[in-house]
Amino acid sequence: MTAHDSATRPTAIAVSAGSGTLLAALGVAAFSLTFPATSWALEGLGPWSVTACRMLLAGAIAGVVLLVGRVRRPTRGQWGALLVVAGGTVVGFPLLTTLALRTSTTAHAAVVVGLLPLTTATYSAVRTGTRHSRVFWAAALAGAAVVVTFALTQSGGAPTTGDLYLFAALLVCAAGYGEGGRLARVMPGWQVSAWAVALCLPVAAVGAALALHTEPARLTWHTATGLLWLAAGSQLLGMWAWYRGMATIGIARAGQLQLAQPLLTLVWSVTLLGETPAPAAPLAAVAVLVCIAVTQRSR
Repeated sequence: MTAHDSATRPTAIAVSAGSGTLLAALGVAAFSLTFPATSWALEGLGPWSVTACRMLLAGAIAGVVLLVGRVRRPTRGQWGALLVVAGGTVVGFPLLTTLALRTSTTAHAAVVVGLLPLTTATYSAVRTGTRHSRVFWAAALAGAAVVVTFALTQSGGAPTTGDLYLFAALLVCAAGYGEGGRLARVMPGWQVSAWAVALCLPVAAVGAALALHTEPARLTWHTATGLLWLAAGSQLLGMWAWYRGMATIGIARAGQLQLAQPLLTLVWSVTLLGETPAPAAPLAAVAVLVCIAVTQRSR
């Protein structure tokens, strides 16, 4: 290696890490609008209809893009991971959080989902054998403790049905994120997201037909806007940026950026939904933001 190469290599690595962090942050910003968009969609549709129509719209958009772009099909060994991604991030997390939002406020749900970085990091460590420093885990556990304390305090010391839905959503989403981040190292992040939602098209079509037949439906401006964002913004744009960012800076480290999501969602819950969060909500969100700085500096 020449002196010139050794001098430029750290700069290239820094630029790559910076772009990866930016992409992961873009994904978090897109995800922060998911709960407000879901609340809007629930104004005119039932929870099963919202989930199925969201999948159907996202799958249709992704299918067109894949066909027009003549994207090569994933290899046989990649289909299993894509099924986990689809089950966790396309079906499981959207359905469980939509069911939770029938009884939980957007602000409350946002803070509880602050546990997602810890569950993602844990899944990654178990799945890939990745080791993290004690400082990393201490900061991640501190953020998780803040979230759990907040949830129990707001619910009178015991988890509600909505909380149980949210905790289940964390588990399935962590698996989807973990497998999606691994796939994004060998295929473009947008393709990971596109193939995952395209896989769900048959289920989404049948589910939408059944749900719309059994649940009351009333199309409003809020409902249409919410569904459009869930399909194109959260499911496609957000996932593309998120998987690409995870592939660049690592699954666990990117996951810690998601600790900022509760604070962003709190902002949207006030400005878009007119909610009045509990006084402890902003404090809890800021506390987990502190954990981000610690985890990002730890090796």
